Amino acid sequence: MDLIAIAFGAIFVNNVVLKQFYGLCPFLGVSTKKSSAISMGMAVTFVITLSAMISHLIYVNVLVKDINPNLEGVQDLRFLSTIIFILVIASFVQLVEMVIKKFSATIYSALGVYLPLITTNCAVLGVAIDITKNSEAKFGYADPTLAQVTVYALGISLGYALIIFLFSAIREEMDAYPIKRNWQGIPIALITAFIMAMIFVGFGGIV
Repeated sequence: MDLIAIAFGAIFVNNVVLKQFYGLCPFLGVSTKKSSAISMGMAVTFVITLSAMISHLIYVNVLVKDINPNLEGVQDLRFLSTIIFILVIASFVQLVEMVIKKFSATIYSALGVYLPLITTNCAVLGVAIDITKNSEAKFGYADPTLAQVTVYALGISLGYALIIFLFSAIREEMDAYPIKRNWQGIPIALITAFIMAMIFVGFGGIV
């Protein structure tokens, strides 16, 4: 039940886009078509989940001296955590980019510059930081298990994929209706995102 609560909360209650406001640039830039939104959602899911798992293992087993008593004589290396997290994320993004470029040139072109920019996507780095430095606020205690970290990261990434797909579907439908020129593009997109965020607030009372 604890894992179910973590997953539900990550997807709906603490949605990475609508609640934490992470990853807004690709969220607005790639959500014009459902096909590109699905591809971006899958790529972000892969990167967030695996990079969060690896970052947690490195943080607990290498960087944090007081969590792992076996690291006697090793100085506290937590000041290196952000740099290491970025290196881990960049490695997975490079892997995703190579796979997409090899198997689907169409999707690779549709994602464009936003694919390599996953490296600097604050959603990806934000999750890695949350599960390490802000773990007590996220899980209720300072040392979550790998299973809890994995479920949280997967829930966050699935929440991102869900929202960007729903958002792209709404934007495709809006293209069929006349919208005043001053409201077209980003203005109407932000208003739509605001309405979606207000809807998701209702999930807060469940968990």
